[in-house]
Amino acid sequence: MPVAASAIYFLNLRGDVLINRLYRDDVGHAERYIFGRMLNSRGNMVDAFRMHIMQTKELGTCPVRQIGGCSFLYMRISNVYIVIVVSSNANVACAFKFVVEAVALFKSYFGGAFDEDAIRNNFVLIYELLDDIDNCTEIMDFGYPQNLSPEILKLYITQEGVRSPFSSKPSEKPVPNATLQVTGAVGWRREGLVYKKNEVFLDIVESVNLLMSSKGSVLRCDVTGKILMKCFLSGMPDLKLGLNDKIGLEKEAQLKSRPAKRTWTSNIHVTWYGPFSRSSSEICQAVAALGALDLPTYDIELTPSLCSCSAARRWRFWVNERGMSTPPAKDEGKGKNGKTIELDDVTFHQCVNLTRFNSEKTVSFVPPDGEFELMKYRITEGVNLPFRVLPTIKELGRTRMEINVKVKSVFGAKMFALGVVVKVPVPKQTAKTSFQTTSGKAKYNASIDSLVWKIRKFPGQTEATMSAEVELISTMGEKKSWNRPPIQMEFQVPMFTASGLRVRFLKVWEKSGYNTVEWVRYITRAGSYEIRC
Repeated sequence: MPVAASAIYFLNLRGDVLINRLYRDDVGHAERYIFGRMLNSRGNMVDAFRMHIMQTKELGTCPVRQIGGCSFLYMRISNVYIVIVVSSNANVACAFKFVVEAVALFKSYFGGAFDEDAIRNNFVLIYELLDDIDNCTEIMDFGYPQNLSPEILKLYITQEGVRSPFSSKPSEKPVPNATLQVTGAVGWRREGLVYKKNEVFLDIVESVNLLMSSKGSVLRCDVTGKILMKCFLSGMPDLKLGLNDKIGLEKEAQLKSRPAKRTWTSNIHVTWYGPFSRSSSEICQAVAALGALDLPTYDIELTPSLCSCSAARRWRFWVNERGMSTPPAKDEGKGKNGKTIELDDVTFHQCVNLTRFNSEKTVSFVPPDGEFELMKYRITEGVNLPFRVLPTIKELGRTRMEINVKVKSVFGAKMFALGVVVKVPVPKQTAKTSFQTTSGKAKYNASIDSLVWKIRKFPGQTEATMSAEVELISTMGEKKSWNRPPIQMEFQVPMFTASGLRVRFLKVWEKSGYNTVEWVRYITRAGSYEIRC
C-alpha cells in the first residue's frame, strides 16, 4: 500500500510554516470540518495541527493522530517538525521511511545539518527537490515517494559553487534521463565513473551494550554494528565481501565438499562425418581448439548417439563443474583466532544481491559511488567485553563515603583504548571530594551528580584504579535510602571488535581489470555500558 500523501509541511517548534507542498486537492483547499472548524486553506490545516497536537500534552506520545477526516503523521528532527497529511488509508511505515530518507537527502545537500536555519537558507533547493517535474527528479509525485537517492539526484540538482562529493570529475558527456537511471538494473550507480586511483575504504563500527550486576555477572549484553564503505572505483565493479560468520563458512564448506556437479550442456555438440573410430580424446581436443570448452577446467565424458545420417555420429557432452572455484586466499580463513560468529539480525543496503546471499551466504554487490552503509547487524552471543569494572562503595555513617573502582582492559596488549570515561554516581548532597588515581584524572561534576574519571589512553591487559572519599552534607530528619544508579563508561577501541567479526576477503572485479587498494578498519565504541554498584 503506498503513502498517497496529500500534503507535507515543515514547521518550527512554534508551529510556523517553513516550507510546504500540496500534492493533492483533497485537503487544504477543499472544505473540511475538523472538530467543528471548516478548513479551506493551508493555514487552517496548520492551525489544526498546532491546536490539537502541538499545544497538548499528547505531543510526542504518538506520531500518528487522526483529526476529523485527516491523519497527521509527524516526526521531529532537531528543531523542525515534518508533518505528512493524508486523507485516505495509507502505509504509515512507508511514510516515516520517506521522511527519514528525505532528511538524509537534505543533510547530504546541506553538509550534514538539518534544522530551521538550514531550511531557511536552502528553501529554493528544497522546493526544487519537491517540485522538479520537468526532469522527473522530484522526491514525491502526487503523494507517492519517488527517487530519494543522493547519488542520482546530485547529477541533476546541484547547488551553485558546491560540488557533489559523490560524483567524479565533471564529464562533458550528456547526463542520461533520471527515469532511465532510477529504473535501470543498477539505479544507485551511474556509468562512466573514472578515478586515477581505485580505492575502497571499509570501516566496521560496533557499539557494545552491557548491563552488569554488582557481583560481576552479565545481565544483558549485545553488540550492534554496521559496515561503512567509501568506494572510489571506476566503471561498474562487482564486489564480494567475506566475513567469518558461522553460517557463511558452513555454507562455503558445504559447497566445497559437494561432489562434482554433472550438468548437461545441450548447446555444445560435435558432429563427425567419417568413420566411427574417432576417440573421445581426439574429439575433446578438437572442441577445445574451437574454444567451446576449457579442458584444464572441465572433466568431459562423451556418450555416442546415432543421428539420422548413418555416416555421422553426434557426441553428447557431460560437463563436470570441478575445478571452477579458485583456491582461497591466505586471508580467507576464519580469522586469526579461528573464531566464527553468529549474526542475529542483518540489514543490507539495496545494492546487495540478496539471491546470492541466500544461496551462498556471501555479500555480493555493485557499490554506489562514495560513502554508504553496506549493512547493519546485531550479535547477542559470544561477546568479547573490552573492559571489566569492579566497583566497591562503602557508606561510612551518614556523611562519608568511600568509593573504589578498578577497571581492567581485556583486549590485546598491543591495542589501546582512547577517550575512556568512567562516571560514578554520588548522592546529590555531596559537599567535598578527594581522589587518588593510578592513571588519568578525576573530578566531581555537580551537574550530573557523578565522579568523572577520564583516561586519555588505556593500554590493553592493564588495570587502573580510582579511590575517592566523598563528604556529604548532613540533613535533618530521617535518612532516605540512596538508590545507586549504575556506573557508566565511554570508550573507543581501534582495531578491535567485541563481536569477533573479521573481514576474510574483499574482492573487486571489473571488466577493465584494474588494480585496487583496499583499506579495512575496526572500531569498537561504548553504547549503553553500565555496571551496577
